[in-house]
Amino acid sequence: MAHLTCDVLVVGAGPTGLMLANWLVKLGVDVIVADSKDGPTRESRALGLQARSLEIYDQLGIGELVLAAAHRAEAVAPGFLDRSFGRVPLGPLGQGLTPFPYLEILEQSRNEEILYENLQKLGGEVRWRNTVTGLTRTAYGVEATVGHDTVQARFCVGCDGAGSAVRKARRIDFAGVTNPNRFYVLDAAAAAGLVENAVNVRPGTDDFLIAFPMKGDGNWRFIGLVNDEDGDGELTEKDVRPRVQRFGITYRQARWFATYKVHHRIAAVFRDGPFFLAGDAAHVHSPIGGQGMNTGLQDAHNLAFKLADVLHQGSRKDDWLDRYEAERRPVAEHLVATTDRLFGRITSRKRRARILRRIAFPLLAPVVIRTLPRTACGSRLFQYVSQIRIRYPMTSGPGRRDPVVGRRLPWTGENFAVLRSLRWQIHAYGGVTAAEIPAIGVAVHVFPAAPGTPLRSGRLYLVRPDGFVAAESTPTDAVHAFPPMMA
Repeated sequence: MAHLTCDVLVVGAGPTGLMLANWLVKLGVDVIVADSKDGPTRESRALGLQARSLEIYDQLGIGELVLAAAHRAEAVAPGFLDRSFGRVPLGPLGQGLTPFPYLEILEQSRNEEILYENLQKLGGEVRWRNTVTGLTRTAYGVEATVGHDTVQARFCVGCDGAGSAVRKARRIDFAGVTNPNRFYVLDAAAAAGLVENAVNVRPGTDDFLIAFPMKGDGNWRFIGLVNDEDGDGELTEKDVRPRVQRFGITYRQARWFATYKVHHRIAAVFRDGPFFLAGDAAHVHSPIGGQGMNTGLQDAHNLAFKLADVLHQGSRKDDWLDRYEAERRPVAEHLVATTDRLFGRITSRKRRARILRRIAFPLLAPVVIRTLPRTACGSRLFQYVSQIRIRYPMTSGPGRRDPVVGRRLPWTGENFAVLRSLRWQIHAYGGVTAAEIPAIGVAVHVFPAAPGTPLRSGRLYLVRPDGFVAAESTPTDAVHAFPPMMA
């Protein structure tokens, strides 16, 4: 038995835990990562990377590697049973808003492999086959048994999934509901009858199927409903094949198959002293919309910078860490609530809902395909789904929705590269020269004016290392407005 110390003990090496570990090591934080598994996940599980997650991968320096491994979904293709009504291209909806205006399909297992390989390149490691037990709070922070060793850490982050041992050890409530239906997930090879390179959405009166294109010729992910006719819910892949054919889809073989219940739950708190929760340990919800893994990756990104700030900067007080819950828990609350409502409507067995699906969807889908790409509503929908429209409470005041402050920095086509410095910085977009900006101890970047974005000429923006805008000021007031935000 060894007695080890570290700054942060990360429990769980799924996508969230590995993303957190990558950022902490990159930021110079001493980390121990432990997982009871013997290595990265082998099953495909979650898939789909939204634009904001791709921006985070890019800032980490492995964006090109991730894109090379992924398969691009260029559109959404709504239909009804075996009918397809066309395509809604994603690129035009996100054009000019992000460097990644698509949905990239990359299964959880491959995300984990890429993150684990990068962690090793950064000098980090995972203690596989090490179960974490005996979590207790101490005067130093946290003490835990990791495998056969004792670990003392300043902080502990539970990234250990919906059954989180960290959450249970701290007796944190995980309230919510479980959808009464059961669902299946199937990774199929050599599939046919689908709109290529698009997310196919095929509701029916009593059933639905969503298909995601995956890497490899004819590889697809199917998600569908286990109906009452399936009795005890012990559905097999052989049972699913004829049901998939109802949607006009065939496939040669299954690469992975599982059934599951969908839960919509959120932890009562995301922070309990030196303990934190992230990813599925903090929130779980429907896989529809491809939000779950992405939200966990962004939890990790947000928390890593705050932990590094507190551990490295003597001026940064411990209560700065309270902002993690203040920023990320409302995101999870909104996500759980919206996916719960949406999933409930899609899967409802009530007569009215079934009639609406049978009549309304075939009528409305073709209209949406024609009009959505040409409306502001389409662009706003893309921003919500891609998670680039997330807003954090900053300095705007109650009830005010500032178009820049509290949001991820608007992309201008050239201003994201400087975020790789991983430092607080000041941005100006036209109307100001570098000489007019007072020296307050952070890097200054002056860009051309950015018409078409909410960034205003003649204003200064204080940008956090995670790419969110913390404050806005005139050059004259910057000395007084900005330092408190960094203290």
